[in-house]
Amino acid sequence: MLRAGGLVAFPTETVYGLGADASNPEAVRKIFEVKGRPATHPVIVHVADAVQAATWAREIPEAARRLAQRFWPGPLTIILKRAAAAGDLVTGGQDTVALRAPSHPVAQQLLARFGGGIAAPSANRHGRVSATTAEHVRREFGAAVDCVLDGGEARIGIESTIVDLSGGQAVLLRPGWITGGQIEAALGTPLAARDTDAPRAPGTLAAHYAPQTPLVLAEGDLALELAVSLKRQGKRAAVLALSTRQPPLEGLVWVAAPPDADGYAHALYASLRRLDEAGCDVIIVERPPQSPEWAAINDRLARAAAGSPAPDEI
Repeated sequence: MLRAGGLVAFPTETVYGLGADASNPEAVRKIFEVKGRPATHPVIVHVADAVQAATWAREIPEAARRLAQRFWPGPLTIILKRAAAAGDLVTGGQDTVALRAPSHPVAQQLLARFGGGIAAPSANRHGRVSATTAEHVRREFGAAVDCVLDGGEARIGIESTIVDLSGGQAVLLRPGWITGGQIEAALGTPLAARDTDAPRAPGTLAAHYAPQTPLVLAEGDLALELAVSLKRQGKRAAVLALSTRQPPLEGLVWVAAPPDADGYAHALYASLRRLDEAGCDVIIVERPPQSPEWAAINDRLARAAAGSPAPDEI
């Protein structure tokens, strides 16, 4: 199907990807059409290993080799100067390309048998909640996707860390399961600050990863207070809480999130989908801790809430 220019959704350890032959512009164009993704928003090219990355990047600096040796296959995307093989659709018209070698065994087998790069953003409508199961993909796209490979639940549950190495210094563009501290340790140097010259990267728009129901973040007990206030207005709230004790409030939809960062990330998108399907007026998320291990989760939640009105406007 990939060789014929079709779309194949497949599991990675982070989330499910919507894949096409990265060397086939017409196939890659289908990804953008099906997702409703802006043409200027680049996609990640998935490769089997660091050797294959040389097909897509014209420069592979020593820092990239170190990170690939330490974290590939795994949840790390590296941005490098693009080679001729990386077309404008894949790169969003930029002179850079985003590369990743996923560790999921199904993704690894697919890449090995295909023998080329697979362009694959997350398998969901643009800006919406990412898919972490094959069923999420099927419900999102139906017959618009030629094949969905079922590899079970995504182990990590949030998208890969993205590091830009195209400008000489390493810059963190999107936090993920691999932390900035781990990257600095592998490189032996600190990460540089992001500036206005940084390339556009997948999943870094201000509003992203969002359910269709408005989503607001609230501190601790304020989540319940907001839910009570909305009920007085005749509105229903769905809550993603860190507390397992559900208050006795009629009509309240309550999902208790795992208390640890890894567990929370694994369940996050499935929880948001469940709350979105509850038919409530608003989703309230109890704000997680602000410590480094929660950075990627807080990044996704902030983007999910960015397009929603303030609590007093709902």
